[in-house]
Amino acid sequence: MKLQWSLILGLIFALLTAVFAVINVDPVQVNFGFDQIELPLILVILGCAVIGGVIVGSYGIFRQYKLQKQIKVLNAELSKLRDAGNTFDPLSPQAKHDSLAEEPNMER
Repeated sequence: MKLQWSLILGLIFALLTAVFAVINVDPVQVNFGFDQIELPLILVILGCAVIGGVIVGSYGIFRQYKLQKQIKVLNAELSKLRDAGNTFDPLSPQAKHDSLAEEPNMER
């Protein structure tokens, strides 16, 4: 459901950007520091939106890669602990009960 809402919001944002860009078709000067060119404002707006999307998408891919790497390391560590004879399973109900029993009482 979360994916559907993010897709809908993304489409609404794209539609608003497109409408805003179509309304603004006047030529503007763009200064690149070393040269100035004149472009229609629609190209500047859409170009900035595409560049922003690429930056956000790149960050998301990098973050996902980092998390996948961490998951792989943690799974390898868990497998090593299971092979060593440790039968501790952090997802078992007994482990949850034991961790609750170990917590100190915080009285004021």
